[in-house]
Amino acid sequence: MRKIAALVLFVCFTSFQPAPKTWLALGDSITYLNDHLDETGKQVTKGYLSRVVEMLPQHEYINKGYNGWTAQRIAQQIDHLGLTRAEVYTVFLGTNDWWAGVPLGTLDDYQKNKGTETIYGSFRIIVDKLRALNPDAPIILLTPMQRADFVYINDPHNHAYGSYKTKADQSLESIAEAVMAIGKYEHLPVVDLYHLPALKLKKLVHFKRLKDPQTGEYHEYTYPAYTDIPFDPATDDYPYPPAAIDMTYDGLHPSDQGNAVIAKKLARVMKKAE
Repeated sequence: MRKIAALVLFVCFTSFQPAPKTWLALGDSITYLNDHLDETGKQVTKGYLSRVVEMLPQHEYINKGYNGWTAQRIAQQIDHLGLTRAEVYTVFLGTNDWWAGVPLGTLDDYQKNKGTETIYGSFRIIVDKLRALNPDAPIILLTPMQRADFVYINDPHNHAYGSYKTKADQSLESIAEAVMAIGKYEHLPVVDLYHLPALKLKKLVHFKRLKDPQTGEYHEYTYPAYTDIPFDPATDDYPYPPAAIDMTYDGLHPSDQGNAVIAKKLARVMKKAE
C-alpha cells in the first residue's frame, strides 16, 4: 500500500509541474559563445543564456546565435535558419552591422518593410518572422553593447577599434537608438545595454597592454589613453591578459562578469513580459 500511495503522490506531483517555456535567443557571437566556451580561450565559464535559465528555471533556451553575423544577414537568411515556435523570443543584434557599415536607414524603412538594405528594414523582417512563428510570444530586443578595442583571443590579426569612433559615418549608439525606436513603435520590451552604466566603455577592460611608441616598453594603458597607441598583431603580445578582463575579456565579448550583468537585466524583463 505504501508503494501505491507513493506512486500516486509522485504522479500527482509530476502532473502539476508546469511545462517548460521555450526561449529562442537570436543573436550574434555574444549569444553563440554561450554554447562554445572553448572559443573564449577559457576566459568565460558561463554565458548569459545559461545564467538566465538559472534565474528562470522554468525556461529552456534554443541558442540561435550566429558568429559574426549581422542583422542584415540574418534577415536575408531568415527562412533557412530553422527558427521554431517558442514562448519567448529575444533579439540581440547590431554590433556587427555597425562594424560592417550596413546603412542604418530610418524608421520609415521599418514601417514600410523596405527590405534588407538597411538595419531598420532588416529588423522588420526578423520581427515579422518571429511573430509568424508565435503571435502571442513576447519579443524582447537588446541593444548592442558599447565596444572597446576588440582583439580576437585566438587570432590577434582579427581586431577592430571600439565604439568611441564612428564606422562608415555611423555611431554604434545610433544603432542602439534604432533598436529602442523599433521597440517603442512596436510596443516591444527593450533591454538597453548600450546606455547601461555597468557596461560603459571605460568599464569593458581594466587596461590594454601595449608598447610605448617612444620606448618600445609595455605599459598598461586605460581608456581613453589606449585609443592613441598602435597595436601590431605581428609583433606585439596579446593586449588583454587575464588582469585586463573587466566586463569583457577581449574588448567586445562579455566576460563572466559582463554576462552576469546582461543576464540579470534580461531575466527581469523576461519575467515581466511573460
